Amino acid sequence: MKHCPDEDTIKKKMKLTFDFRRNMVLDPQQSSNVLSVFPRFKDVKGLVEQDFVLMFGEDVSGKFLEKWTTTFKKKIIQQCRKLPSTSELEDLLLAADTPEDGTEVDDDSGWDSDLSSILLLLHLIPPSAQGRKRPGKTTRCFSAWEAEKHLVVFKKTGTNIQEHLDSITTSTQPYLLASGRKKKEVHQFFVILDKKAISCRSASSLGAFDELFKVHYVFATSYNPMLNMFTFIQTTVYNVDVGKVKESPRVAEVRARLLH
Repeated sequence: MKHCPDEDTIKKKMKLTFDFRRNMVLDPQQSSNVLSVFPRFKDVKGLVEQDFVLMFGEDVSGKFLEKWTTTFKKKIIQQCRKLPSTSELEDLLLAADTPEDGTEVDDDSGWDSDLSSILLLLHLIPPSAQGRKRPGKTTRCFSAWEAEKHLVVFKKTGTNIQEHLDSITTSTQPYLLASGRKKKEVHQFFVILDKKAISCRSASSLGAFDELFKVHYVFATSYNPMLNMFTFIQTTVYNVDVGKVKESPRVAEVRARLLH
C-alpha cells in the first residue's frame, strides 16, 4: 500500500484496516507510529475524512461545513462586537464581516473571512490560564493572539515544508500550516502532526479547519490546552459527546448565547 498509485484501492484497503488502526491509535505504546505504518495519510487526500465517517457517520461528519456559515458565523461576529476592543480583534472583525456583495477588505496581512470568523472564537473563548495554582506560583494568562499561533501558521508559497517540520523542537498538538501568496490567498493547507505534514483535501479554510478537528479523533490526540474553542466546536457544532465531555463555564455560556 505504501507504493500503490491507485487512490481508490488505497481507500478500500484503509477501510479494511480501520479496526487494526484504531487499536494502534488507542495504544499509548503504538499511537506515535500510526503515520509511519500508514504513511499514505500524508499524501492521499480524504483518508482522515474516511476514518472520521467510519467513527461517527456521514451526518456528524458534515455538520461543521453545513452549519458554520449558516448558523454560527454571524452570531459569533455579533458577540465579538460586544468584547473590549483590541487591534487584533478589530482586524479579525473587519476581515470576517464581509459586505453583502461578498467583497473582502483589501488587506494583505489578514486571513480570509471564514478563517477570521473561526479565529474570533479565540477571543470569545480565550485560553485558560496555564500552570498550577500553588502558593507563591502565579499562573500565566495567554492572549487570543498567542493562541492563534497554536491553531494556524502561515508560510509563503515556495517555503520548504520539510524545513518547517525539521524546525519543530517541542511536542505540539495538531495545527494548520497554510501555504500561499498571502494569508487571504492560501493555495494549500496541511495538518501538522508529530512533525509530519498531512495534505488537506480542501483548499478552503473552512474545509481545512474541518480536517484539523477530525485529525484529533482519527489519531486520538488531545486538544491543545490553549484552544478551549475546540470543545465548543465538538459539542456545539458537531454535537459529539454532549453532556459527557467536561466543558469550561465559558464554553457553556457562549453556547447558550449562540443557540438561544
